[in-house]
Amino acid sequence: MSRLQQLLEQMEKNVIGQRHNIRLLLTAFLAGGHVLLEGVPGLGKTKMVRTLAELTVGSFSRVQFTPDMMPSDITGSVIFNLKDNEFQTIRGPVFTNLLLADEINRTPPKTQAALLEAMEERQVTIQGTTYRLPDPFFVVATQNPVEYEGTYPLPEAQLDRFLFKLTVSYPNLESELAILKEHVPFFATAERKENAAFSLDRLKQLRAELQEVVVQDSLVEYIAVIIRKTREDKRLLLGASPRAGIALMMAARAWALLDGRSFVTPDDIKTVAVPALRHRLLLTPQVELEGETGDHFIQETLATIPVPR
Repeated sequence: MSRLQQLLEQMEKNVIGQRHNIRLLLTAFLAGGHVLLEGVPGLGKTKMVRTLAELTVGSFSRVQFTPDMMPSDITGSVIFNLKDNEFQTIRGPVFTNLLLADEINRTPPKTQAALLEAMEERQVTIQGTTYRLPDPFFVVATQNPVEYEGTYPLPEAQLDRFLFKLTVSYPNLESELAILKEHVPFFATAERKENAAFSLDRLKQLRAELQEVVVQDSLVEYIAVIIRKTREDKRLLLGASPRAGIALMMAARAWALLDGRSFVTPDDIKTVAVPALRHRLLLTPQVELEGETGDHFIQETLATIPVPR
């Protein structure tokens, strides 16, 4: 069994009922993108990220976003050290390999924007000085549904920085029973103390292998047609950007690599299309009132485009 498959299986043991989301989370981890997890409280969003951090060798930071948080609380600040009589830079929690931005939409847009430069350029600027972030740098942000009170919807510019938006839903009956038994002494198994299954050096090797995953010209054209279709539909105020096309192709290559293949298939593109595009589309108010969602639109779009052979 490969280290990657071992990591996948250990995560599935610890986070019950979220197999598909776990695979997509690891896909983004391989592709070098960031992930936005959305769901009501209590579904295990934070546990999913913590489990990934525990099973990989690297630094981990968790930031609980609140309405009174300032940008410097994330990136860092400069203070005057009276003892040494000089200015000193205090680096914030963003200087890490895996950053969990918990309930990111609980904080105002000014603080949310502090992550823009970090997510896109892998660097932050503190008092005019630019600092590179560790490699790899992976952000997983959780948010409550925007209908909840006290939330600030993320701006489109920041949503476009996320490779995937994953929706965490309630588990089925079988998974819910397994979760409950995990917390009952009679049923619970002995506490698992698993060693890290994945090193950052191995991740860098896999990212090098990712560049060798073949995407045929017909599939590149297939991706381009999908992206362009989102811009031509009058039901959308905002279609997918060229960055979305790049994200879709990188995600498909990472999904193929996670599946042990060195080539991309149309099914890979279809699998990652919804989480890669759902947060990049802006529907018209009338369409939203009719109950349509970005997921429905993407699935409908995929159904109308001929699949290359």
